[in-house]
Amino acid sequence: MNIKVENEKQRIDQFLSQELNISRTKIQEAIKNGQVLVNGSVVNPNYKLSLGDTLELPDFKEEVEILKKEDIPLDIVYEDKDLLVINKPSSMVVHPAAGNKTNTLVNALLNYTKLSSNEDRPGIVHRLDKDTSGLLIVAKNDDVHKKLVEMLKERKITRKYLALVEGVLPHETGTIDAPIGRDEKNRQKMAVTSKNSKEAITHFRVLERYEDRTLLECSLETGRTHQIRVHLAYIKHPIINDPLYGSSKKTSSFGQALHSYKLEFIHPLSKKEIKLEQAPPIEFEKLCKKD
Repeated sequence: MNIKVENEKQRIDQFLSQELNISRTKIQEAIKNGQVLVNGSVVNPNYKLSLGDTLELPDFKEEVEILKKEDIPLDIVYEDKDLLVINKPSSMVVHPAAGNKTNTLVNALLNYTKLSSNEDRPGIVHRLDKDTSGLLIVAKNDDVHKKLVEMLKERKITRKYLALVEGVLPHETGTIDAPIGRDEKNRQKMAVTSKNSKEAITHFRVLERYEDRTLLECSLETGRTHQIRVHLAYIKHPIINDPLYGSSKKTSSFGQALHSYKLEFIHPLSKKEIKLEQAPPIEFEKLCKKD
């Protein structure tokens, strides 16, 4: 693993925890045990990375084997022998990661059914942010998982979201074509940038206008981290209640008003046409009605 410009001066334990989705404690333990080498040498967990550093890492795959099964209720919208579609509630983390090893969607799924062996994210084909609610596809076996991932890359899965944004948009429709990469000033955020970024395209259309906010339908051509949230903030209409990208204070305890409400795709194995819609949570609807 080689270090790039955006990772310079970052602590090695923090960097590896984020990149590998492994607890910082486990990373620090491996570093202290001499299992992590930088340019062939042992370092401390607080070592600051430099451009061009080469990291040698141990095999962390055993982390997958200890994921816990937890009896957490699931809202299943569709299911067959190969896949299922979940209506994920806001505030639920999709998969275990540093700081969130339990009470995730994956923990609940492991208790419910067999999943594809996708390293530390078994079953997860695509993700939703913790506070984004709505429809999410889950694979039960490796064959369907691989095919679904290919379909996402080839843009053969239609994903549409409801987004309640700050301000009143003057345009009925629009396309935001702006590359997204890691924010250089805040590594918890993504940003529209030309540096170390990837293509990102979001389409939107206005569904309803209110006194100081607008309800949009957004569709994705690409699936970058925080894509809709970053793009809407970029055009000065951030999502209501967004703690990272919003320009005003949160108006309720509910997370950002972003909901994955529609999925359309051809089943990769049975070739059945699947069309699903899911209404947003009541908390989302209340935010829409607040004038």
